[in-house]
Amino acid sequence: MIKKLLGAFALMLAGTAVLAAEVGYPLERAPERVNDLTALQNGAKLFVNYCLNCHSANSMRYNKLTEIGLTDDQIRDNLLFTGEKVGDLMAVAMKPADAKRWLGTAPPDLSVIARAKSINAGPSGADYIYTYMRTFYRDASKHTGWNNLVFPNVGMPHVLWERQGPRELTAVTVHEVEGKGWERQTVTYDAQGYASVETQPLEGHELHASTDYRFKALDPAQAAQYDRDVADLTAFMSWMAEPVQLQRKQLGVWVLLFLGLFLVIAWRLNAAFWKHVK
Repeated sequence: MIKKLLGAFALMLAGTAVLAAEVGYPLERAPERVNDLTALQNGAKLFVNYCLNCHSANSMRYNKLTEIGLTDDQIRDNLLFTGEKVGDLMAVAMKPADAKRWLGTAPPDLSVIARAKSINAGPSGADYIYTYMRTFYRDASKHTGWNNLVFPNVGMPHVLWERQGPRELTAVTVHEVEGKGWERQTVTYDAQGYASVETQPLEGHELHASTDYRFKALDPAQAAQYDRDVADLTAFMSWMAEPVQLQRKQLGVWVLLFLGLFLVIAWRLNAAFWKHVK
C-alpha cells in the first residue's frame, strides 16, 4: 500500500515537473473576473465563435450558460448556429481523424483545461491561458505562420489575430558562445513574421544568460481591447472548468463561520462542565 502511495506521489510530481518545464515563459497574472457575469457572457461568445470551431467542450451543455445570466432564447439566438439544441453538449462536428490529418493532431477538449494547466502551489490554469493567448507572434518559418512564447512550436494558429491587430516581437538574448565569449543576440519578428538578427559581442565579468521579450503593438488601442477580451475568455474557461466554484467558496466561508461559532460554544461548555473539578 505504501509503495502504491509513493508511486502515485512520484507520478504527481513528475507531471508537475513536466508542466513546469513546458511553461518556460513567465506567466502573467490573469485578471480576476470569474464573478463578473458580463465578462463571463462575453467570454462565452468568444469561446463559441473562435474556440468551438476546432476544440470541443464535451463536459459542458449550452443550457448551463443560464448560470452566468443568459436565457435560453439568448443562447439559441446568439450561440447556436448549426442546428444544435439548448440542451446539447458543446461538441464539434470535426472528427478526430480529420483533425489529425488536417492539423497534425486532434485539438484537445477544453472543458477542464483551466484546471489541467494549473501547477501545484504555482500559477493557475487561468494564468496559463491568459498568457498563452497574449504571446502569439508571427513566424514565417512555421507552417501555420504563427508561434507562441508559452508553447513554442505550437501547432495551433492564432485564431484571434484579427482582434489583436498586427504587432512586432523583439527577443534579446545574452548567452555565452563556446570559443567566442559572451554575446547579445537581438531577433526581431516583424508584423509579417520575417525575422532579422543582430549580434553584438559583450565583455564583462558579471554577465549571465538571460532572454527578454518585448512586444510592440502597431495599434495600441486595438491590442488593449484584445487584452480585455482575452481576460473575459479566460474567466469563462475558468468558470467552465468548475461551474460550482463560486458556490463552493461561499459555502466554505459559511462552514468556517460555523466552526468558529461552534468553537466558542464548545469552549464555554467545556468550562461550565469542569468548573467544579480541580
